Amino acid sequence: MDQEPNLKGWGYRHQQCFILFCTLMIAHSTRSCIGVALVAMTHHETVVNETSADNVTEFRIEGFLNALMLVPPYPSFAWTKKVQDVVIASFFWGYILLQIPAGQLAHRFGTRYLLSGAMFLNSLASILFPIAAYNGGWILSAICRVVQGLGQACILPGLHTALGKWAPLHERGRMSAFVYGGQALGTVFGLPMSGFIAGSPMGWPGIFRFYGIISGLLGFVIWFMAADTPAQHSKISDGERKYIEDELGVGVKAKSMSVPWGKILRHPGLYAIIIAHIGQTWGQVTLSSEVPAYMDNIMGVNIKANGLLSALPFLMMWFTNFFFSWIMDMIIVKKILSVTNTRKLATSLGNIPAAIGLVALGFVSNNIIVAETILVLICSFKVSAHSGFYINHIDIAPNFAGTMMSISNLISHVAGSISLIVCGFILTDATDPYLWRQIFFLAAGMYFFTNLVYLFFGTSVKAEWNDPPQEVTADEESQPMMEKPKLV
Repeated sequence: MDQEPNLKGWGYRHQQCFILFCTLMIAHSTRSCIGVALVAMTHHETVVNETSADNVTEFRIEGFLNALMLVPPYPSFAWTKKVQDVVIASFFWGYILLQIPAGQLAHRFGTRYLLSGAMFLNSLASILFPIAAYNGGWILSAICRVVQGLGQACILPGLHTALGKWAPLHERGRMSAFVYGGQALGTVFGLPMSGFIAGSPMGWPGIFRFYGIISGLLGFVIWFMAADTPAQHSKISDGERKYIEDELGVGVKAKSMSVPWGKILRHPGLYAIIIAHIGQTWGQVTLSSEVPAYMDNIMGVNIKANGLLSALPFLMMWFTNFFFSWIMDMIIVKKILSVTNTRKLATSLGNIPAAIGLVALGFVSNNIIVAETILVLICSFKVSAHSGFYINHIDIAPNFAGTMMSISNLISHVAGSISLIVCGFILTDATDPYLWRQIFFLAAGMYFFTNLVYLFFGTSVKAEWNDPPQEVTADEESQPMMEKPKLV
């Protein structure tokens, strides 16, 4: 039989896993590039004042190519820091709107259609962004970001659904860690690439065109190469398909269960997860969206180096992601701590060092080496929380983990969008280190407070409503009422 190599080596389940990884990586690259792009496309001297957001430098359109912003010179915009943060935050408005419905779309239409459609929408909004910025100012720019958010809202539910169909139980941890590593690696790829493109003849419009083209190409890859289930894949071997289906056979009953919304929303463990998720997202948005502006205005880093230095901490985060997940698994396997206490330890290892690092960063002035070292340490530790509250949904209700994740992800991204608006109100002068200190202290406080709540109320005890009701067999019904069925 030629099936054995498919089971031990590279199989079509790994191909699907790689496609999911690329999807998440490109999505996060597109999401994170806006911080560097705004540094390149705005007047530095006007960031500190309240100049009208619609003012654009004198820019003469010469012909069709200039109108489409395909050739230089490219305009720069007199957008205040507050307006810039609104443009960044507008992504989350679309992202929040479809967060929970996207899960139902994945089940109704399949992940192949959902993910390819999401990438096509992401591509269109990205390509149109430079034209929208010139012709419609920050308002049309924000609308493009809302559309991108709508598209990317479908990605995480699609990934969860696809992994549930393709990842065998005994490989799920490794495959999930690889796929979700695309978040950190997407930022690593997106920030420096954006910096290099902005400093090249393509200018800042080239950033959005580059990611628009990549997203569109990936959409076609998903359309032609992805499959919703192993049974729908045209090239998978019978051995690999049977192996995956046999591994996932235990979840057949759960698929027919209705979602117990009332019991989920009344479970106290969910709210501990939500609070922890809010703290992580607030800190993550601060680090990924505000640090490029901090590097530019406080550290005086040029645009190419800005993207590279802003990405380095996330590269370390990608590496330490695997380290912390292995350590926490070993603690559980060797029964050093209970699952609940292991989740709390992992969350604390992510949050407390991040809080301390942000406080320290607030006192660094004009020392790029110290600032970069602190950022690397923050990101290296904060990813530990992915082995904590981030997978706590699966502990409580593995059959409804996707639904619980969509709830906590929705609320946390509402907080992430608010964090950007708050930063815009605080940072009235982007060159003032004292105002940056307030932003870092606020994020540190969020890490510390939300971690404290999770330590007190977090739990990993499986909910009784997770499992389907036991079916009474004909043999059990035929037994006398006073006779208990024998256990085997």
